[in-house]
Amino acid sequence: MDTVKTPTPHRFDSYGCSDGCPVEAALEQISGKWKGLIIFHLLEETLRFSELSRRVGSVTQRSLTKQLRELEADGIVDRKVYPVVPPRVEYSLTEKGAQLRDVIEALRGWGQVFRR
Repeated sequence: MDTVKTPTPHRFDSYGCSDGCPVEAALEQISGKWKGLIIFHLLEETLRFSELSRRVGSVTQRSLTKQLRELEADGIVDRKVYPVVPPRVEYSLTEKGAQLRDVIEALRGWGQVFRR
C-alpha cells in the first residue's frame, strides 16, 4: 500500500498579485527541506532512488518520495521507470529543472560564505 499522498496543490492558480509574486511562485515550487539538495545532486547526472537517497543524506524514504513527486508534478524532475524486475527508476532534471542551475549554484556559494 502506498502511504505517500498526492502532491499538495499550489496556493495560487495565478501569481499576478504584486511584484513579489514571482518570487513566491518560484519558492513554492522549490521549497521543501530536501528539494534543493535533490535538484543539486541531479544537476550533473541522472540518479536512481537509492543513490539519490545516499547523496541527500538523512532523509527518510517517505520524505524523499514525497519531495520527488512534488518536483515531478511541478515539471522540475523527470521520473523514468524501466519495465524490469526488480523495478528500476531513474530521476533526472527536466529542461525547466536544469534552468535552476544558476539559482542552486548561487545558493551553494552563499551557503559556503555564511554557513555556521
